[in-house]
Amino acid sequence: MLDLTHGDDSDAVNDLRSAVMRLARRLKHQRVDESLSPTEMSVLGTLARCGRATPGELARKEHVQPPSMTRIVALLEAKGLVRLEPHPEDRRQKVVSQTDAAEAMLEESRRKRNAFLAALVEEGLDEEEWAKLRAAAPVLEKLAHL
Repeated sequence: MLDLTHGDDSDAVNDLRSAVMRLARRLKHQRVDESLSPTEMSVLGTLARCGRATPGELARKEHVQPPSMTRIVALLEAKGLVRLEPHPEDRRQKVVSQTDAAEAMLEESRRKRNAFLAALVEEGLDEEEWAKLRAAAPVLEKLAHL
């Protein structure tokens, strides 16, 4: 298994972290709506992936405090990107869901980021490198959700 006291494993972990962070930073700059913060975009992405959720559930998924999520949801609601509805079992709570406007914006954002990434691959990777990256994608996805 992984041995971070061993130079090769430690170096590989460091290289992976550094590369993922640099690529993520470059992709974050490929935004459609500059008025949204990265956290707001992340919340919309979570709603798109996971569906409706209470602000408390969103706070846990996004690793923020509930009062912070309440503010984020309020900002997104004011921008017409989410709607709040009564919780079906607990009327004291609300359920957050994305609007059609949010769905369209996320789709355009994915399209723009995918095009950016495809251009990087096209100009900078050979077929063997691209095959390795395609094979690594499911592993990176798994790692991102652990």
